[in-house]
Amino acid sequence: MFIERLKKLRGVKKYLLRGLCGKPQRNTWQINGLYLAIRGFSVTDHLNSDRRSLNMAAIHAEDTGPEMAVRKIVHSLGYRYRLHDPNLPGKPDLVFPSRQKALFVHGCFWHRHTGCKRATIPKTRTDFWQTKLLANATRDRHVRYQLRKMGWKVLTVWQCELKKPARLMERLNEFLAD
Repeated sequence: MFIERLKKLRGVKKYLLRGLCGKPQRNTWQINGLYLAIRGFSVTDHLNSDRRSLNMAAIHAEDTGPEMAVRKIVHSLGYRYRLHDPNLPGKPDLVFPSRQKALFVHGCFWHRHTGCKRATIPKTRTDFWQTKLLANATRDRHVRYQLRKMGWKVLTVWQCELKKPARLMERLNEFLAD
């Protein structure tokens, strides 16, 4: 049904595209310069690499949903903090200078949370993802080591821990209490 509706759209032309292996890919259409592969409905990137690079550079890893949730919990516990201190290694998400404590809020996928079901390797481009995610985890360990060497106490809050806010609140309170 979807394919029939797609065929009726104006400006849609069916194309047989050659894949990397030289075999034609069926069920592929071009709409306004975009190629749509019906099987799995994937869309090829319509931006050149320079434009895609600019778009990706505009995406920042600050003020994420999990980070905002942790901030709300910490604030409700009565603690005040600084955000992303550039003078500290790794720019911790929440910094408590008077207590010399730093808190990181990590996504389970991006930072390789051991034993978490979200910490999986994607099925495509596995070599790239293994290298990238291993580099993230290695950098995280190095940053924690540097902070501890400077006399800071470090806590990492994982994205999956937000499912149990009462437990997380208790853990944060234990960490931040003097």
